[in-house]
Amino acid sequence: MTSILQPRECKVTKKPQKSYGFYLRIEKDTAGHLIRNVEENSPAEKAGLKDGDRVLRVNGVFVDKEEHAQVVEIVKNSGNSVVLLVLDDASYQKAEKEGVNLEELGQKASTGQQQEQQSPPPMANGAITAVPQPRLCYLVKEENGYGFSLKTTEGQKGLFIVELSSQGAAAKAGVQNNDRLIEINGKNVENDTHEEVVKKVKKSENHVMFLLSNEETDHYYTSQKMVLSKESASLRLLPLKPRLIEIQKGKNGYGFYLRMEQNTGDHVIKDVDSGSSAAKAGLKDNDILVAVNGEQVDGLDHESVVGKIKHSEAKTTLLVVDKETDAMYKLAQISPFSYYYKAQDPTPAKMEERAELHTEQKVNHKPRICKMVKGPSGFGFSLNMIKNKPGLFINEVQNHGPADTAGVENNDFLVEVNGVNVMNESYDKVVARIQDSGDRLTLLVCSKDAYKYFQGQNIPITASMAD
Repeated sequence: MTSILQPRECKVTKKPQKSYGFYLRIEKDTAGHLIRNVEENSPAEKAGLKDGDRVLRVNGVFVDKEEHAQVVEIVKNSGNSVVLLVLDDASYQKAEKEGVNLEELGQKASTGQQQEQQSPPPMANGAITAVPQPRLCYLVKEENGYGFSLKTTEGQKGLFIVELSSQGAAAKAGVQNNDRLIEINGKNVENDTHEEVVKKVKKSENHVMFLLSNEETDHYYTSQKMVLSKESASLRLLPLKPRLIEIQKGKNGYGFYLRMEQNTGDHVIKDVDSGSSAAKAGLKDNDILVAVNGEQVDGLDHESVVGKIKHSEAKTTLLVVDKETDAMYKLAQISPFSYYYKAQDPTPAKMEERAELHTEQKVNHKPRICKMVKGPSGFGFSLNMIKNKPGLFINEVQNHGPADTAGVENNDFLVEVNGVNVMNESYDKVVARIQDSGDRLTLLVCSKDAYKYFQGQNIPITASMAD
């Protein structure tokens, strides 16, 4: 039966800074890593890729059962040329139905591909392994403590885990001997003394969050000139997970209330009706809302969040955490929203965004000057801030409104209003500036990535940088 199943080897080569001309996606209720939206005359089309093809191998490595984000990462890291072994839609479905071993299928076709690839993914015994990542580990203290010791190593930065008890709290959390300690509870400790680190661990009482690296991860990040941080960490070992809940709207709505806690800014689920679609989907009283339909709600006011839920016509998808999970993520000083992309299959609407290989790799870090004239409904955008974090950002940009026409985009960071730098001004003061500007407004904005880049490099953002 397998003789009619003919995988195709497609070598896709693109120009530097250009795209391959296809999307790599996963879709609900559809198996495999799918090729979609193959552009006409693109490198993908010229290489023979077709809509609906399933990717079996990337540069000779079998990936059919791997996490989608990892497959995307391998393709992105492949430089300007990638070799894909694919099977057409009908053949893939037939193979699945008949229980064909897809790893054996087409092995001959992929022989020797490893020699062709430019940036091979890490390998272990011929099988794919993830790109090395630092790890977040959540340690819960036991009767005998955490079950490890710390030591310094001459000529090396940071402290290292030693004398790990095989049945201790640290080992259960995923800590390994000779791990290097980077952060404790979200704070970098690489330059701290042994005594300072021990003091911080003790101060954390019964729970502590470690960001750890090992020799392989250190080597990889150094060779790539990348900075180790919790933003790039694996969340796989964290014991508490956010919950993704899809709720169908009933005759009386979704069957719960939302309340904003004034002291924390959290949006909290209340009064879930027993027997409602919300209750059936697993929503619980006192759950804390993280995202609505793939959009983070941290920093948004109550009305904006309620509006996002109401805007969903037949169903809504909520990412929530209970109080214990929320406390764990706050200890790490990361948002549970990170898990949504790193470990949880996102909603179909967001899959293309995460897995998108179509966008040019070139990053434009230039700020933009946006001049606009007030329309009947104002300037056509909202201003938001994230509690306890610096900076204001723009959202709810109205299609074809003054801000949209001027080039303002959702999630842009606001730098200047009418030539005045407002990055350190309060929300109320910036709103007042905009309101006092009359019918004409000039904003200096930059993308989220550009903002992070400039902040990381300690470079002041000025209008002279704009085109």
